[in-house]
Amino acid sequence: MSKLTKNKKLALSKLEAGRTYTLAEAVELVKEMTFTKFDASLDIDVRLGVDPRKANQMVRGVVTLPHGTGKQVRVLVLCTPDAEAAATAAGADYVGLDEYIEKIKGGWTDIDVIITQPAIMGKIGALGRVLGPRGLMPNPKSGTVTVDVAKAVEEVKKGKIDFKVDKNGIVHSSIGKVSFSPEAMCDNAREFINVLIKLKPATAKGTYIKSIYLSSTMSPGVKIDPKSIEA
Repeated sequence: MSKLTKNKKLALSKLEAGRTYTLAEAVELVKEMTFTKFDASLDIDVRLGVDPRKANQMVRGVVTLPHGTGKQVRVLVLCTPDAEAAATAAGADYVGLDEYIEKIKGGWTDIDVIITQPAIMGKIGALGRVLGPRGLMPNPKSGTVTVDVAKAVEEVKKGKIDFKVDKNGIVHSSIGKVSFSPEAMCDNAREFINVLIKLKPATAKGTYIKSIYLSSTMSPGVKIDPKSIEA
């Protein structure tokens, strides 16, 4: 077992064993327990009452966080020449097609999101082995395969993220930075949870939101009362 650091002990001492916190209390506590020298991410983990092995209980969606993610998102747009100017004007970091496909085949993945057009997917399919494991493969369900690439770029730059429940029934996502104000942290968390609730599968039985934990990059998780978010 690794030895607890001084900061880790201090962080754990602030948590009351067995207690469930309101969202407002949790964000304040996460701020207090974060001792990193960098601006840590604000992470949320939600355990859902679904069986991801069943196709009709797979939860996947997108959410635009009201205060963004706090990260500089590097966007590559793979598109036809007629859409390049609009994509660039919308804020895309890289715009093109064949030259970037070749770069990716060579191992280049210095990007966070790839947006493309439906007509281009035939060319991108061959990149699945490179992009798939890194979560970079464009997908219509996440809005990254669209005829309006400029609008998609704007949404991603403003804080649009996609998420998917894992095999254990947990949705994990970064929803901001610890440097955000408590109000902004709460707003982002509420928006994320409200979108999850809207995506509840009709076949899911029993309690849907089983547990919610909020943490920073290196802090312990703080258990939240779901009712304090849904309100």
